[in-house]
Amino acid sequence: MKRRDLLYTGKAKSVFRTDDDQKLLIEFRDDTSAFDGRKTEALSRKGTVNNHFNAFIMQHLEAAGIPTHFESLVDDTQSLVKFLDMIPVECVVRNITTGSICRRLGVQEGIELEAPTFEFFLKNDELHDPMINRYHIESFGWAHASEVERMTELTFATNSALVPLFRDAGIILVDFKLEFGRFGDQIVLGDEFTPDGCRLWDSETREKLDKDRFRQDLGDVVESYEIAASRLGISIP
Repeated sequence: MKRRDLLYTGKAKSVFRTDDDQKLLIEFRDDTSAFDGRKTEALSRKGTVNNHFNAFIMQHLEAAGIPTHFESLVDDTQSLVKFLDMIPVECVVRNITTGSICRRLGVQEGIELEAPTFEFFLKNDELHDPMINRYHIESFGWAHASEVERMTELTFATNSALVPLFRDAGIILVDFKLEFGRFGDQIVLGDEFTPDGCRLWDSETREKLDKDRFRQDLGDVVESYEIAASRLGISIP
């Protein structure tokens, strides 16, 4: 598979066309950002760690019957994926309170929710990814009602598949965000699943093993990603 022209550059990934018009190459870079790009830094090995972490999770989800865009690892920092028509909506599941839900609702961090809480956000950096609901999504034509239902179903299925995986590794899956796209007439999980887009805590100490270490200047960001990967049995060169 030959890499062609650059299609898109994000905060931590670059997306390239290939000689197959239904496939893309995603390059995971070492760049790290927070607070809508107001804080940035390049962290050595982060791209490699996230690429392998994402491949492992996507393969686990595929085995659980959840369709993803992932095709294969190409090298340490690149993966081959399906070319999706992305839906500009983030689907967030929270198992424990932290982050924005604490600020919005005035609740303590660390409350174990009786049932996973689901939220939609519009993917728009300039507007700081505002919270929306299914009526906004359907009214503005970002997705059809059946697609909203499918995204919701797949997000909860992802939670059900990953909570025990992380629990068996001594990690709490606190929350995560997913993005979806269309591949033909199918809704497919796109983007990535890495410690950049989820929150992971040590089960015993509740030490953070995710991008909150970067947001909160806790240090050892990539090292913590590698700890989480190692516990999951992910081999990273």
